[in-house]
Amino acid sequence: MGRMFSPGSGQTFSASCPAVREQPIFSTRAHVFQIDPNTKKNWVPTSKHAVTVSYFYDSTRNVYRIISLDGSKAIINSTITPNMTFTKTSQKFGQWADSRANTVYGLGFSSEHHLSKFAEKFQEFKEAARLAKEKSQEKMELTSTPSQESAGGDLQSPLTPESINGTDDERTPDVTQNSEPRAEPTQNALPFSHSSAISKHWEAELATLKGNNAKLTAALLESTANVKQWKQQLAAYQEEAERLHKRVTELECVSSQANAVHTHKSELNQTIQELEETLKVKEEEIERLKREIDNARELQEQRDSLTQKLQEVEIRNKDLEGQLSDLEQRLEKSQNEQEAFRNNLKTLLEILDGKIFELTELRDNLAKLLECS
Repeated sequence: MGRMFSPGSGQTFSASCPAVREQPIFSTRAHVFQIDPNTKKNWVPTSKHAVTVSYFYDSTRNVYRIISLDGSKAIINSTITPNMTFTKTSQKFGQWADSRANTVYGLGFSSEHHLSKFAEKFQEFKEAARLAKEKSQEKMELTSTPSQESAGGDLQSPLTPESINGTDDERTPDVTQNSEPRAEPTQNALPFSHSSAISKHWEAELATLKGNNAKLTAALLESTANVKQWKQQLAAYQEEAERLHKRVTELECVSSQANAVHTHKSELNQTIQELEETLKVKEEEIERLKREIDNARELQEQRDSLTQKLQEVEIRNKDLEGQLSDLEQRLEKSQNEQEAFRNNLKTLLEILDGKIFELTELRDNLAKLLECS
């Protein structure tokens, strides 16, 4: 068997080819299911938990595949073809049918966004596969001749039953020569080098088909190895079913106690209802106390703010009282100075009056002297 690597690690998935050809181009995580091959209705989970589901691209063959691994086991290996359709069956679940694998795959995603993204990529790579197929058909129409097409059919015929999971491109030469007959130049008209290139192309196709054969052989061996495990699981399920059947029988035997259980259940429901009402009252009381606490906190904050403002006012009042006392002292000093000034002025006026009186007497005496002379 070839080696398989985890798609999420960025490494390639290779079966027998030593060269690295396939690269993961988109990865997501989902629960993987397959349709029940017996009923064709029920879904059978193929993974116990969400696993990585990746789109791979083979640049050598222009092939897109959906691959998912659960440990070292490939639970999805589906080649995308132009006639495939991805259907969303719910907000988080989608499915597509793979006729070559003769099954229907289902994916359960964790969200609608992941499902939509996966569906967009499916449509994108489906269109790319269609364009690659058309391009391959055109290339074959330009390079093939009737004799070479016959030779190509001889090369493919031994491997056709084993290339069930191949690509549409691998079957293109046969479809082209059957559906679109046309006049082609004879093989003798082609240069020897061109014929050699065609031979190498068919050798490469043959090697690719052999690689697919090896992959299918490995998958068949792995499926055969899992048959025993499935049988063991089936036996375990049967034992579990018998145990559950016995349990049901026991429950039916004690069904006579159903009335007492029902009465007890009613009492418990009534008690639960009363407790719920009490709890509701307590919750309302708690809400009321919370509101009161919030109001008390607001009042406390207001009180603290007013206390701080009062302290600031008291400090300012003390400053104003100091300024007022200083002004009173200055006013008293000014009044004392004014009183002293008035007293000095009064004394000065008295002296001035005396001087004026003396001058008047002197004038009168002078006048008399003048009259006498």
